[in-house]
Amino acid sequence: MKNVAIIGGGIIGLSTAYYLTKAGHSVTIFDQGNLKDNCSSGNAGMIVPSHIIPLAAPGMIAKGIRWMFNSSSPFYVKPRLSRDLISWGMKFYSHANHKHVEKSIPVLRDLSLLSKGLYQQIAKEKDFQFGYEERGLLMLYKSAETEREEKEATHLANSNGVEAHVLSATEVQALEPEVEVNARGGVYFPGDAHLIPHKFIDDLIQHLGASGVEMNTETKVTNFDVVADRIVSLETKEGHRKFDEFVIATGAWSGLFCAQLGISVPMQSGKGYSFTLDNIEKNIRIPTILLEGRVAVTPMGSSLRFGGTMEINGTDRSVNMNRVKGIVDNIPKYYPTMKVQMPELSNVWNGLRPCSPDGLPYIGKSKTFGNLVIATGHSMMGLSLGPVTGFLVSELISDKKTSMDLTPFNPERFK
Repeated sequence: MKNVAIIGGGIIGLSTAYYLTKAGHSVTIFDQGNLKDNCSSGNAGMIVPSHIIPLAAPGMIAKGIRWMFNSSSPFYVKPRLSRDLISWGMKFYSHANHKHVEKSIPVLRDLSLLSKGLYQQIAKEKDFQFGYEERGLLMLYKSAETEREEKEATHLANSNGVEAHVLSATEVQALEPEVEVNARGGVYFPGDAHLIPHKFIDDLIQHLGASGVEMNTETKVTNFDVVADRIVSLETKEGHRKFDEFVIATGAWSGLFCAQLGISVPMQSGKGYSFTLDNIEKNIRIPTILLEGRVAVTPMGSSLRFGGTMEINGTDRSVNMNRVKGIVDNIPKYYPTMKVQMPELSNVWNGLRPCSPDGLPYIGKSKTFGNLVIATGHSMMGLSLGPVTGFLVSELISDKKTSMDLTPFNPERFK
């Protein structure tokens, strides 16, 4: 068995450690944070096989341009002179077409379905109690334009083996008996699921610790030692450490880490925000996306989490309360009796989603270094695709035939 270093302790790094440990490998994690404040801990907690259309899709360019001039809109790109941002934007533009969507749908579907199956297995283990539930997903809309788009998406989903149903306003309300819903209609995906993200992260950390995984927190990897086509060791403030295999799973920072090794992995971070209301007496039952506002709403026990926005702004973790206001302002449009106040700054969570320019994650062995695997770029689906990514990385490092073809996720596809 192999001695493996994982750089990055977010959902992808932790899931990779989980499956590598199961396969009998020795695992060491290095993370520049504390493992608990990662991009997945405060997200909407949705497991979404319904999300088969990549971010780079027709119509996204026009919507993005329209939104970015509104300070409280769901999408924003901070104007800046950046060669990386311009290059990423050009690649995104070149992939936002029907041909790319058609090629991406089956691979995203298969990746998500495999991940959901792995979640079902993990939820049965005694060490894990993270509120996993399969109640599906509701997509609510208020306008005729969005209804038309969603009906097309429903047909596309059903024709690709993902069950979806268009619902009237009355049918939507019947699914939410405790909360008044104001919507023109919606689409229901019964195959989706949800969980409580921070509980899953905590369970993973405790399980890995008990399994002998060495976890180095507040420890930044500063360099790599390379001989020919192999990485020999990594360097931290504590010195050099040798390993057999290396995994880069550093989320929004992955492009920078790969650049140290001369590998181009185009990446931009999309900042998202969330806040959570506790002790909700009358809660929604089904995780929901408020489509016009791009707001995610997820019940988590007696709590209710609201999340949204995509802010392309480098690795800046500061909070723009105008973006949060955009989330808050959308809530009463769909739930008229739900009176939600602006949260205090201290109660707003934000995380950086690692976004590839074609909307597909990077999962695979590097062609430059034989003992390096790159696992990142999952955008808004990091939590949803965490287990399957860790499982596939474990198969790669264990020299097994992978459970699905990883060619579409080649981390050096933009070389």
